[in-house]
This record gives sequence, structure tokens and C-alpha cells, in this order.
Amino acid sequence: MEKADIKDLKKRYLIWLYKTTKESLDRIERKFTQLSIDKFLLKELKRHRSKKEIGKFIDEFSLYIENKEKEGLNLKFEDKAFHPQYSFLVFKLKAIEKAIVKVLGRAGLKEIKSLYEKEMIERILKSTDHK
Repeated sequence: MEKADIKDLKKRYLIWLYKTTKESLDRIERKFTQLSIDKFLLKELKRHRSKKEIGKFIDEFSLYIENKEKEGLNLKFEDKAFHPQYSFLVFKLKAIEKAIVKVLGRAGLKEIKSLYEKEMIERILKSTDHK
């Protein structure tokens, strides 16, 4: 096997490792990043609470936010400390990033991060699952 083929195999493996680990970590972190936006939206919606026909929907959205926050806290924390699984994912992602830099350089890490972000945005735009 040629040197270039070996490097390509390593690159694909590092991309897969980065993607799967980052997705797992993002599933937890997005609960918190979404909360700030959801709370802003709720505040804006509550300004229209006088319209009785939307009150029920505002209450449902408020409950949705509360449940998301509880779920996020349970995934990220255990007894006021980081949940071991969460900590593992954080450390694993840092180790993967170091491995990428070692094998592919800083430009390789930048490229992989960019590819990941592109993929996530494409998934959102292609998604037909509306809630």
C-alpha cells in the first residue's frame, strides 16, 4: 500500500472519529445552546399572550423548554459535577483533535471541523422532520 493511501485511510478514520464523538457531545451541548434562544422566543411570544387563541401554544412551548432543560441537566451533570460520560466525550474529542493535528496538521483539523459543520447544516436543510 502506498504512503498516500495509508494517509487517506488515517484521514477517513480521523474524520469518522471526530464526527461520531462530536455528534454525541453536540446532542448534550445543543440542549443548552438552544435554551437561550428558546427562552428569548418564549419571552417574545408572551408579549402576545393577550390573544387567547395562542395561550395554549405558549404554555406548551414553555413546558417544552422546561423539559429540554431538565433533560440537558441530567445528561451533563450528576450530583453537581459533570456526568462521567459527558467528561469522557469532552476528553475524547480533545484527544481526537490532537491526533488530527499530529497526522494532518492544523489545516487538517480546520478542514475536518469545516466539513462537519457543513454536514450538520446540510442535514438541517434537508430534514423533513418538522416538530
